[in-house]
Amino acid sequence: MKILLVEDDRMLAKELTRALREQNFAVDHAVTGEDGQHLGETESYDAAVLDLGLPKVPGVEVLQRWRKQERHFPVLILTARDGWTDKVDGFKAGADDYLTKPFRVEELVMRLRALVRRSAGHAASRISCGPLTFEAPTGQFELGGLPLKLTALEWRVLECLMMRKENVVERSLLSEKVYEGDVGTDSNSIEVIVARLRKKIGKSMIETERGRGYKLTAGV
Repeated sequence: MKILLVEDDRMLAKELTRALREQNFAVDHAVTGEDGQHLGETESYDAAVLDLGLPKVPGVEVLQRWRKQERHFPVLILTARDGWTDKVDGFKAGADDYLTKPFRVEELVMRLRALVRRSAGHAASRISCGPLTFEAPTGQFELGGLPLKLTALEWRVLECLMMRKENVVERSLLSEKVYEGDVGTDSNSIEVIVARLRKKIGKSMIETERGRGYKLTAGV
């Protein structure tokens, strides 16, 4: 999962970024509403965490502009404003969830995972593809009932494939979801990660669609 965090409190943003990366999320951070709006309109994200009291452009206005530009990724508003009218304004602008400060990071992570899962069309929290299962609330993969040990990059690629199982996922989309910011990647980086995943879950479970990308399948 790739998350856009728009938060002007740098200490909080640093803490959240660290915690989310520990849970295998890729995170891009914007300090101002202007920068957050630009990233949301030009990059691909699975979800955004958006503060309301932002410099330059208020959070509600950022969200309104995203929706006007038909950017439909889930948005979780994170703010110290706990008034009912603030929540109503946020939901009217297109928010999907609302969490007030102070909060527990664990709750934020669970809410983000639920938003991403539902936006991908999965109602159940447990997603399966052949012997491979994904517990969305915890982010744990299992193969044949046993925990699957993955690096952060392997987890991001497999999560992206699992959320779109039995469908081809373009290489470009995988790169966008796996890497943060302007990190440069060579053309073979995704292939290397996929090759490592095949060794762990079985070659037949990840099919290559030449010239396009990869598809996670139940295999044979």
